[in-house]
Amino acid sequence: MHIHNVRGQLFEAAERVLLRDGPGALTSRAVTEEANCAKGVLHRHFTDFDAFLAELVLDRIRSIEERTTTLCAAAGTGSVADNLAGALQDLFGPVTVAIVALITFRDGLRARLREAGLNGLPLAVQGTAMIAAYLTAERELGRLAGDADIDTLAPTLVGAGHLLFADRASAPPPTAAIQKMVTTVIAGALRPPQS
Repeated sequence: MHIHNVRGQLFEAAERVLLRDGPGALTSRAVTEEANCAKGVLHRHFTDFDAFLAELVLDRIRSIEERTTTLCAAAGTGSVADNLAGALQDLFGPVTVAIVALITFRDGLRARLREAGLNGLPLAVQGTAMIAAYLTAERELGRLAGDADIDTLAPTLVGAGHLLFADRASAPPPTAAIQKMVTTVIAGALRPPQS
């Protein structure tokens, strides 16, 4: 039987297993059972399970890169704090938090990601680049001070955001907590609105 969009279905199955059972339960058998397909299907499309997981991470990275364009297009509209809080909520959705835990959990996956040129903590690195691009756009529009230190602000926002979302067993943090963190981090760089 032909399965339409095998890669996408396998990625979705892996995400469901991750969310339900955590990184320790993510195996090729668990993924193929969740996708309701034979185990050989995964191995026909990927050289091994770590290659599959690396592609799953790369797929997530592509979605962050796509969101960067949307976020930067929002520069100059709404409030800087609201735009950043929304971007962090989107970045640290449950699947991303689970994948970050998976990267930490699997040595073979980290090795594959390094071979693909991804250093640091993938997803957090790309999230930081997304936030930096947005902050740069806001600085160019004059909504952030000209001397705003983007290289410090972006990783601070992403690091603090990750800490707020990192507990996979609890509900996501309230929007007010994210807003408070963002407002505190950018307070010194934010210019008052022009009248």
